[in-house]
Amino acid sequence: MTRLDGKALATKIKEQVRKEAIQLPRRPGLAVVLVGNDSASRVYVTSKRKDCEECGFYSEEYALLETTTQEELLELVETLNGREDIDGILVQLPLPKHLDEETVIQAIDPAKDVDGFHPLNAGNLLIGRPGFLPCTPAGVMDLLDEYGIDPAGKRAVVVGRSNIVGKPMALLLLRRSATVTVCHSRTLDLAEHCRQADILVAAVGQPGLITADMVKDGAVVVDVAMNRNEDGKLCGDVDYSAVSEKAAYLTPVPGGVGPMTRAALMENTLWAAKQRQNLT
Repeated sequence: MTRLDGKALATKIKEQVRKEAIQLPRRPGLAVVLVGNDSASRVYVTSKRKDCEECGFYSEEYALLETTTQEELLELVETLNGREDIDGILVQLPLPKHLDEETVIQAIDPAKDVDGFHPLNAGNLLIGRPGFLPCTPAGVMDLLDEYGIDPAGKRAVVVGRSNIVGKPMALLLLRRSATVTVCHSRTLDLAEHCRQADILVAAVGQPGLITADMVKDGAVVVDVAMNRNEDGKLCGDVDYSAVSEKAAYLTPVPGGVGPMTRAALMENTLWAAKQRQNLT
Protein backbone atom coordinates (compact mmCIF):
# COMPACT_ATOMS: atom_id res chain seq x y z
CA MET A 1 0.00 0.00 0.00
CA THR A 2 1.28 3.46 -0.94
CA ARG A 3 0.59 6.24 1.53
CA LEU A 4 -0.63 9.39 -0.21
CA ASP A 5 1.55 11.94 1.59
CA GLY A 6 -0.33 15.23 1.49
CA LYS A 7 2.05 16.89 3.90
CA ALA A 8 5.07 16.42 1.63
CA LEU A 9 3.23 17.51 -1.50
CA ALA A 10 1.76 20.58 0.24
CA THR A 11 5.29 21.68 1.17
CA LYS A 12 6.35 21.34 -2.46
CA ILE A 13 3.32 23.28 -3.73
CA LYS A 14 3.79 26.11 -1.24
CA GLU A 15 7.43 26.48 -2.27
CA GLN A 16 6.37 26.79 -5.91
CA VAL A 17 3.72 29.35 -4.92
CA ARG A 18 6.34 31.32 -3.00
CA LYS A 19 8.65 31.39 -6.04
CA GLU A 20 5.84 32.75 -8.21
CA ALA A 21 4.57 35.20 -5.60
CA ILE A 22 7.91 36.98 -5.19
CA GLN A 23 7.92 37.73 -8.91
CA LEU A 24 4.67 39.72 -8.73
CA PRO A 25 4.65 43.54 -8.65
CA ARG A 26 2.67 43.34 -5.40
CA ARG A 27 2.59 40.38 -3.06
CA PRO A 28 -0.73 38.52 -2.74
CA GLY A 29 -2.97 39.53 0.16
CA LEU A 30 -5.37 37.25 2.06
CA ALA A 31 -7.92 38.29 4.68
CA VAL A 32 -9.28 35.61 7.01
CA VAL A 33 -12.40 36.30 9.05
CA LEU A 34 -13.20 34.19 12.11
CA VAL A 35 -16.44 34.70 14.04
CA GLY A 36 -16.76 33.20 17.51
CA ASN A 37 -14.63 30.78 19.50
CA ASP A 38 -14.77 27.48 17.64
CA SER A 39 -11.53 25.73 18.66
CA ALA A 40 -11.11 23.79 15.42
CA SER A 41 -11.61 26.95 13.37
CA ARG A 42 -9.02 28.74 15.48
CA VAL A 43 -6.47 26.00 14.69
CA TYR A 44 -7.25 26.28 10.96
CA VAL A 45 -6.90 30.06 10.97
CA THR A 46 -3.55 29.89 12.77
CA SER A 47 -2.34 27.34 10.20
CA LYS A 48 -3.44 29.58 7.33
CA ARG A 49 -1.50 32.51 8.77
CA LYS A 50 1.62 30.32 8.86
CA ASP A 51 1.01 29.22 5.26
CA CYS A 52 0.81 32.86 4.16
CA GLU A 53 4.14 33.59 5.83
CA GLU A 54 5.75 30.61 4.09
CA CYS A 55 4.40 31.72 0.71
CA GLY A 56 5.41 35.36 1.13
CA PHE A 57 1.81 36.60 1.23
CA TYR A 58 0.44 39.59 3.11
CA SER A 59 -2.29 38.44 5.50
CA GLU A 60 -4.81 39.93 7.86
CA GLU A 61 -6.93 38.16 10.45
CA TYR A 62 -10.22 39.43 11.81
CA ALA A 63 -11.31 37.66 15.02
CA LEU A 64 -14.89 38.77 15.63
CA LEU A 65 -17.00 38.18 18.72
CA GLU A 66 -19.59 35.39 18.83
CA THR A 67 -22.21 38.14 19.14
CA THR A 68 -21.25 39.81 15.84
CA THR A 69 -24.38 40.67 13.85
CA GLN A 70 -25.08 39.80 10.25
CA GLU A 71 -24.92 43.47 9.35
CA GLU A 72 -21.52 43.91 10.99
CA LEU A 73 -20.08 40.89 9.22
CA LEU A 74 -21.45 41.99 5.84
CA GLU A 75 -20.01 45.49 6.37
CA LEU A 76 -16.56 43.95 6.97
CA VAL A 77 -16.86 41.78 3.85
CA GLU A 78 -17.84 44.83 1.79
CA THR A 79 -14.82 46.76 3.10
CA LEU A 80 -12.51 43.88 2.20
CA ASN A 81 -14.12 43.63 -1.25
CA GLY A 82 -12.98 47.20 -1.91
CA ARG A 83 -9.40 46.81 -0.63
CA GLU A 84 -6.82 46.85 -3.42
CA ASP A 85 -4.21 45.06 -1.29
CA ILE A 86 -6.53 42.14 -0.48
CA ASP A 87 -6.80 39.54 -3.24
CA GLY A 88 -8.58 36.80 -1.32
CA ILE A 89 -11.28 36.77 1.36
CA LEU A 90 -11.95 33.70 3.47
CA VAL A 91 -14.77 33.64 6.01
CA GLN A 92 -14.10 30.63 8.20
CA LEU A 93 -17.03 28.21 8.40
CA PRO A 94 -19.06 27.19 10.28
CA LEU A 95 -20.46 30.52 11.41
CA PRO A 96 -22.45 30.91 14.64
CA LYS A 97 -26.04 29.77 14.17
CA HIS A 98 -27.55 33.27 14.17
CA LEU A 99 -25.60 34.18 11.00
CA ASP A 100 -26.69 33.16 7.49
CA GLU A 101 -23.73 31.49 5.80
CA GLU A 102 -25.26 31.63 2.32
CA THR A 103 -25.83 35.39 2.50
CA VAL A 104 -22.26 35.94 3.67
CA ILE A 105 -20.78 33.74 0.93
CA GLN A 106 -22.79 35.56 -1.73
CA ALA A 107 -21.55 38.92 -0.40
CA ILE A 108 -17.90 38.07 -1.15
CA ASP A 109 -16.60 39.42 -4.46
CA PRO A 110 -16.38 36.30 -6.71
CA ALA A 111 -12.94 37.53 -7.86
CA LYS A 112 -11.76 37.28 -4.22
CA ASP A 113 -13.64 34.07 -3.33
CA VAL A 114 -10.57 31.91 -2.73
CA ASP A 115 -12.70 29.28 -0.96
CA GLY A 116 -14.56 28.70 -4.24
CA PHE A 117 -17.99 28.72 -2.55
CA HIS A 118 -19.66 31.68 -4.29
CA PRO A 119 -22.51 30.60 -6.62
CA LEU A 120 -20.68 32.14 -9.60
CA ASN A 121 -17.59 30.01 -8.99
CA ALA A 122 -19.74 26.96 -8.25
CA GLY A 123 -21.50 27.51 -11.58
CA ASN A 124 -18.20 27.87 -13.41
CA LEU A 125 -17.11 24.53 -11.95
CA LEU A 126 -20.34 22.90 -13.09
CA ILE A 127 -20.00 24.01 -16.71
CA GLY A 128 -16.21 23.64 -16.88
CA ARG A 129 -15.22 27.30 -17.05
CA PRO A 130 -12.15 28.70 -15.25
CA GLY A 131 -12.78 29.83 -11.69
CA PHE A 132 -11.81 29.19 -8.10
CA LEU A 133 -12.10 25.53 -7.12
CA PRO A 134 -13.10 24.57 -3.56
CA CYS A 135 -9.83 23.90 -1.77
CA THR A 136 -10.36 20.39 -0.47
CA PRO A 137 -11.48 18.78 -3.76
CA ALA A 138 -8.77 20.73 -5.62
CA GLY A 139 -6.20 19.44 -3.15
CA VAL A 140 -7.40 15.87 -3.65
CA MET A 141 -6.97 16.20 -7.42
CA ASP A 142 -3.44 17.58 -6.91
CA LEU A 143 -2.67 14.55 -4.75
CA LEU A 144 -3.97 12.08 -7.35
CA ASP A 145 -1.90 13.81 -10.04
CA GLU A 146 1.25 13.69 -7.91
CA TYR A 147 1.00 9.92 -7.62
CA GLY A 148 0.10 9.37 -11.28
CA ILE A 149 -3.46 8.29 -10.56
CA ASP A 150 -5.52 9.09 -13.67
CA PRO A 151 -9.31 9.08 -13.01
CA ALA A 152 -10.15 8.64 -16.72
CA GLY A 153 -12.26 5.56 -17.24
CA LYS A 154 -12.21 4.67 -13.53
CA ARG A 155 -15.24 4.14 -11.32
CA ALA A 156 -15.20 6.83 -8.63
CA VAL A 157 -17.47 6.82 -5.60
CA VAL A 158 -17.82 9.93 -3.45
CA VAL A 159 -19.43 9.36 -0.05
CA GLY A 160 -20.92 12.71 0.99
CA ARG A 161 -22.80 15.40 -0.92
CA SER A 162 -21.88 18.69 0.77
CA ASN A 163 -21.43 21.84 -1.27
CA ILE A 164 -17.93 22.21 0.18
CA VAL A 165 -16.52 18.74 -0.61
CA GLY A 166 -18.86 16.06 -1.96
CA LYS A 167 -20.53 17.80 -4.90
CA PRO A 168 -17.44 19.64 -6.21
CA MET A 169 -15.33 16.49 -5.72
CA ALA A 170 -17.73 14.57 -7.93
CA LEU A 171 -17.64 17.31 -10.58
CA LEU A 172 -13.83 17.42 -10.65
CA LEU A 173 -13.63 13.65 -11.05
CA LEU A 174 -16.26 13.83 -13.79
CA ARG A 175 -14.26 16.58 -15.49
CA ARG A 176 -11.36 14.13 -15.59
CA SER A 177 -13.53 11.46 -17.26
CA ALA A 178 -14.24 9.23 -14.27
CA THR A 179 -17.62 7.52 -13.99
CA VAL A 180 -18.90 9.00 -10.76
CA THR A 181 -21.41 7.84 -8.14
CA VAL A 182 -22.34 10.12 -5.24
CA CYS A 183 -23.53 8.37 -2.08
CA HIS A 184 -25.19 9.97 0.95
CA SER A 185 -27.28 9.28 4.04
CA ARG A 186 -30.23 7.97 1.99
CA THR A 187 -28.16 5.65 -0.23
CA LEU A 188 -29.28 2.03 -0.06
CA ASP A 189 -26.51 -0.57 0.38
CA LEU A 190 -23.62 1.88 0.71
CA ALA A 191 -21.13 -0.97 1.06
CA GLU A 192 -21.99 -2.40 -2.36
CA HIS A 193 -21.49 0.96 -4.06
CA CYS A 194 -18.15 1.44 -2.31
CA ARG A 195 -16.92 -2.01 -3.32
CA GLN A 196 -17.28 -1.03 -6.98
CA ALA A 197 -14.98 1.99 -6.63
CA ASP A 198 -11.56 2.21 -8.20
CA ILE A 199 -11.32 5.60 -6.47
CA LEU A 200 -13.22 5.97 -3.19
CA VAL A 201 -13.50 9.39 -1.52
CA ALA A 202 -14.99 9.50 1.99
CA ALA A 203 -16.22 12.91 3.17
CA VAL A 204 -18.94 12.40 5.75
CA GLY A 205 -17.49 13.01 9.22
CA GLN A 206 -18.31 9.62 10.76
CA PRO A 207 -15.36 7.77 12.31
CA GLY A 208 -14.91 4.21 11.03
CA LEU A 209 -17.65 4.49 8.41
CA ILE A 210 -15.54 2.88 5.67
CA THR A 211 -14.44 -0.59 6.71
CA ALA A 212 -12.20 -3.06 4.90
CA ASP A 213 -15.13 -5.14 3.58
CA MET A 214 -16.39 -2.02 1.75
CA VAL A 215 -13.17 -1.53 -0.22
CA LYS A 216 -12.20 -3.19 -3.49
CA ASP A 217 -8.75 -4.79 -3.65
CA GLY A 218 -6.29 -2.32 -5.18
CA ALA A 219 -8.56 0.72 -4.81
CA VAL A 220 -7.42 4.30 -4.25
CA VAL A 221 -8.98 5.49 -0.98
CA VAL A 222 -9.04 9.18 -0.08
CA ASP A 223 -10.17 10.05 3.46
CA VAL A 224 -11.26 13.70 3.56
CA ALA A 225 -12.82 13.69 7.04
CA MET A 226 -11.20 14.98 10.21
CA ASN A 227 -12.88 13.51 13.31
CA ARG A 228 -11.95 12.64 16.86
CA ASN A 229 -12.55 9.12 18.11
CA GLU A 230 -13.67 8.10 21.60
CA ASP A 231 -10.10 8.54 22.87
CA GLY A 232 -9.90 12.07 21.46
CA LYS A 233 -7.46 11.01 18.74
CA LEU A 234 -7.71 12.51 15.24
CA CYS A 235 -9.11 10.10 12.69
CA GLY A 236 -11.01 10.08 9.41
CA ASP A 237 -14.00 8.17 8.06
CA VAL A 238 -11.84 5.21 7.02
CA ASP A 239 -10.66 2.36 9.25
CA TYR A 240 -7.05 3.04 8.28
CA SER A 241 -5.28 -0.04 9.61
CA ALA A 242 -7.77 -2.52 8.14
CA VAL A 243 -8.26 -0.72 4.81
CA SER A 244 -4.49 -0.39 4.33
CA GLU A 245 -4.41 -4.17 3.86
CA LYS A 246 -6.63 -3.90 0.75
CA ALA A 247 -6.10 -0.48 -0.80
CA ALA A 248 -3.30 0.26 -3.26
CA TYR A 249 -3.23 3.93 -2.20
CA LEU A 250 -4.56 5.50 1.00
CA THR A 251 -4.41 8.93 2.63
CA PRO A 252 -3.50 9.12 6.32
CA VAL A 253 -5.38 11.28 8.83
CA PRO A 254 -3.80 13.60 9.75
CA GLY A 255 -1.20 14.33 7.06
CA GLY A 256 -3.23 13.49 3.98
CA VAL A 257 -5.95 15.77 2.62
CA GLY A 258 -5.74 18.44 5.34
CA PRO A 259 -2.38 19.94 4.26
CA MET A 260 -3.53 19.77 0.63
CA THR A 261 -6.61 21.88 1.42
CA ARG A 262 -4.37 24.59 2.82
CA ALA A 263 -1.96 24.36 -0.13
CA ALA A 264 -4.87 24.74 -2.56
CA LEU A 265 -5.93 27.89 -0.70
CA MET A 266 -2.48 29.34 -1.33
CA GLU A 267 -2.75 28.39 -5.02
CA ASN A 268 -6.15 30.09 -5.23
CA THR A 269 -4.85 33.24 -3.55
CA LEU A 270 -1.88 33.42 -5.91
CA TRP A 271 -4.23 33.01 -8.88
CA ALA A 272 -6.50 35.73 -7.51
CA ALA A 273 -3.52 38.11 -7.20
CA LYS A 274 -2.41 37.35 -10.76
CA GLN A 275 -5.94 37.92 -12.08
CA ARG A 276 -6.31 41.21 -10.25
CA GLN A 277 -2.87 42.36 -11.44
CA ASN A 278 -3.74 41.34 -15.02
CA LEU A 279 -0.94 38.78 -15.15
CA THR A 280 -2.91 35.76 -16.40
